[in-house]
Amino acid sequence: MSYEVAIIGAGPAGTSAALFTAKAGKKTVLVDNDQSITKRAWIENHYGVAEIAGPDLVDTGKKQAAKFGAELVQAKAVRLEQAGDGFRVETESGSFEAKHVILATGLSVELAESVGVRTKPGTEPRIKTVIDTQADGRTNVAGIWAAGTVAGVSVHTIVTAGDGAKVAINVISELNGERYVDHDVLKA
Repeated sequence: MSYEVAIIGAGPAGTSAALFTAKAGKKTVLVDNDQSITKRAWIENHYGVAEIAGPDLVDTGKKQAAKFGAELVQAKAVRLEQAGDGFRVETESGSFEAKHVILATGLSVELAESVGVRTKPGTEPRIKTVIDTQADGRTNVAGIWAAGTVAGVSVHTIVTAGDGAKVAINVISELNGERYVDHDVLKA
C-alpha cells in the first residue's frame, strides 16, 4: 500500500501530525508501537485540558486522526529505506511505501540513523541524542522529517503536539506546492 505521508510514532507529536495531514486530505498512515512515554504521564499543563492521564491523551489524539482518515497500524517500525521517489517502511507485521516520512519516535533515533539521518546531542535532561533538523522539521535526507522529542523539542506534550502540527503543515505545503493553512470557523 502506498501513502503520501507515513508517521512513525503515535505520541502527541505523531498523532498531531497525522490529524493535520489526514484532515488536509493526504493519504496518511500512523504507525504505533504503543511505547509513547506519554503513556506514563499525568498531565496538568496542556492548554485546553484541565488534567488528563497520558494514555487518555494519546487515545484521544489517535481518535482525532482516525476521524479525518488516518490509518492506524499497531506495529513496530523495524526498517526504513529509500524506495523509488519515496520510502519503504517495514514493520513487524508488514510493509508499505510513502512519499514522505515524519519520525515522531520520542526517545529513539535508531530508525533515523539506519537510513542516514544525522543526529546530534540532545539538550533535554535524559535525552542523549536527537535528530538534527532544520527549523521546519526537515532532516538531511530529503522526504524524511522529524517532530517532537526526537527532533530536540521539549518533552512536554503541548510542545511536542505543536511541533507535530508544525511539521505536518510544512509537509502538506511541500506536497501542495504552496503554503497550507487550516482554519476552522464556528458554525452558525
